[in-house]
Amino acid sequence: MRKNVNEELKSLKQSMEMLEDLLDTAYYGMAIVDTEGKIVKWNYEKLMGIKESDVLDQYVQDIIENTRLHIVAKTGEKELFEIQTIQGRDMITSRVPIIKDGNIIGAAGTVLFKDVKELKSLVQKLEALEDTVHKYKGAIKRLHKTKFSFDNIITQNNRMIYLKEIAKMAAESNATILIQGESGTGKELFAHGVHKASFRKHGPFVTINCAAIPNELLESELFGYEPGAFTGAKKEGKIGKFELANGGTILLDEIGSMPMEMQAKLLRVLEGRELERVGGNARIEIDIRLIASTNENLEKAVEEGKFRQDLYYRLNVIQIEIPPLRDRIDDIPLLAEHILKQLADSIALPNKKLSNDTIHVLRNHHWPGNIRELRNVLERSFILCKENTIQVEHLPDYLSKKAVHNAFEEEDSLLLKDIIARVEKEAIKRAIEESKGNKSMAAKLLGIHRTALYKKIEIYDIDI
Repeated sequence: MRKNVNEELKSLKQSMEMLEDLLDTAYYGMAIVDTEGKIVKWNYEKLMGIKESDVLDQYVQDIIENTRLHIVAKTGEKELFEIQTIQGRDMITSRVPIIKDGNIIGAAGTVLFKDVKELKSLVQKLEALEDTVHKYKGAIKRLHKTKFSFDNIITQNNRMIYLKEIAKMAAESNATILIQGESGTGKELFAHGVHKASFRKHGPFVTINCAAIPNELLESELFGYEPGAFTGAKKEGKIGKFELANGGTILLDEIGSMPMEMQAKLLRVLEGRELERVGGNARIEIDIRLIASTNENLEKAVEEGKFRQDLYYRLNVIQIEIPPLRDRIDDIPLLAEHILKQLADSIALPNKKLSNDTIHVLRNHHWPGNIRELRNVLERSFILCKENTIQVEHLPDYLSKKAVHNAFEEEDSLLLKDIIARVEKEAIKRAIEESKGNKSMAAKLLGIHRTALYKKIEIYDIDI
């Protein structure tokens, strides 16, 4: 048995001799003892100034002060990262048993730091590095976080309420979502809402507008590039949007404008869940939730050969088709109230309301720019109106002139129904005025039931 142990230690000693350069670099040395605590290999010459030839076959406790290496050789218990005073310095040491076929044949000791001060310096460096990493993480989180939730989607429209429910259910999964709708309908609001309601809500939310980036730069923006990948590339390379979004959500806006070649690369990334940076060959695994949005009809684009069919089916797992504002006119008063409150809060001014005539004009506009156009109209009107109520004359010319034109058309109409409507509207206004706003008294003056009066006030949009 003793012979076998000696053979094993001899073999280990030979192996150590081959690794001496590595040991000198990685540690401040190493010593090996047998089960009796006698030194069989010594690599502490540089550390302690003692030659190996002077200590071989000596008891380790006679050579290294405060050592426990001989004890570990008996107990087989590891002692890691212990402070040991050697030659007046507090060193960081580790001691581990050497086990072969279940039997202890010796122990090895290493010095990782020849002075505790070195460890403190390393800790300070690590803390500084960790602080820097946290700062970068914080910066990424601040730059790439959601601003909105489903609560920011203001609606009383049945179709929109249904779409919000679909989006909320989709948020609980990891499915790819395709959001379609005209410009200004609120596609990004839905994307923000999905991320905010998902299990990825603490991860980054990264948006990239595919139409705003030149085709030749799109791949490097999405997937990043290695140093020197192309002329003009940063010498340190660049991380792509997909890597930035790792653990979170990426929104590819205006995906219909993506060139066919890039569509093929995107499909590969989505299928394989990994990417390669431009100019590199290392595969980088990604864990993201993809949301795509477009104001184009992708199904038609597929038929015309402008969009890959396989990518379309990969994106179109859950589809959300947002209706234009002209198809949800009932939302205009609600949206206007919300937008006006936001404007008032942003500049610390009293809130303003819309007159019934103004609401009537807004409800009869086609809104080619959708909610974005409505917001611009209201912001202009809010600034120009010095009173508490925004009137038709405060609206942009293209809306106020249209309102006047429509009024003239109504006044000039000889259709009996229009003449009756004008007379009824004027009579109701006079009755309400004479009754000082008392609708029951106004109804008696008109000779109609109060319920009928309420209905006509609503139909004619009369400001009472």
